[in-house]
Amino acid sequence: MAFCRTLANLLLSGTIALASTAHAAGITVHDARNRDVTVADFARTVSIGGAITEILYALGLENRLVGVDTTSLYPAAALHDKPNVGYMRQISAEGVLGLNPTLILAIQGSGPRETMDLLETAKVPLVLVPETFSEDGLIEKIKLVGHAMGVDARAECLSAAVSADLEQLRALRAKVTKPVRVMFVMSLQNGRAMVAGHKTAADEIIQLAGATNAVDDYDGYKIIGDEAIVAAKPEFVLSIERGKDSLQADAVYTHPGFALTPVAASKSFITMDGLYLLGFGPRTAAAARDLSVKLYPALTDGGAFASALSAANCRQ
Repeated sequence: MAFCRTLANLLLSGTIALASTAHAAGITVHDARNRDVTVADFARTVSIGGAITEILYALGLENRLVGVDTTSLYPAAALHDKPNVGYMRQISAEGVLGLNPTLILAIQGSGPRETMDLLETAKVPLVLVPETFSEDGLIEKIKLVGHAMGVDARAECLSAAVSADLEQLRALRAKVTKPVRVMFVMSLQNGRAMVAGHKTAADEIIQLAGATNAVDDYDGYKIIGDEAIVAAKPEFVLSIERGKDSLQADAVYTHPGFALTPVAASKSFITMDGLYLLGFGPRTAAAARDLSVKLYPALTDGGAFASALSAANCRQ
């Protein structure tokens, strides 16, 4: 009962705060739910999703942030300086509304559903940012976040810089003459590998790096057996750094399935920061470049990317 009363008060106070600070003319944002959302005040924004937080900092909007989620690992100042509202798929409505936000930006897939429904009931503008793992999807994400925050010019600046990065990446990728086969392994559960198929961030980043996903017969993530691993013939295993839960190279090389693939023979295991590799934020082209150079050591990276060189200009 006490929780319900507290949540009800937060819902009411959130609505009152929004009404008292609303501007006469709002900004209309068409979000991932195929809905038009009117944003009247973005002075107190909660960001749910590491890529959204990274975009907001790249646009120089960190002073408007009053809360972030646990996936907001870059820049490090985000989680250090801002209140933490929890993991993006396990968000508490009370935790978000307790920050008296005037705008909530959440990446598509945030949850649970009950929390998202409560946040909509609070009448605080909730913009669900599309999560499309593609070059176009990345650019659209930047522009949508910038539009929701009323900084379209900055968003155009950042989009142009990231587009230039992607063009530079294409030039690097064009030097690849024989794409290698890469298998992204999220984890080994009781000796069985959870592996990324199509329509995943891992699948797209592998392609952006000029390689081929060794798994081509399903979408999403799936646990596969030893026979499927051997049949896929991966030349590299790619994974992400997750602290003590990180997949280790020796676990891959000694695995019964991978031991019969080129991965074990050539000791070809790569691990990278998760948000950097799979976040599909402003640094995605750089992450794909770094992966490409790891896969093809003979390549040269072509120097600094435009997004890094023009970062200060896009914050003004």
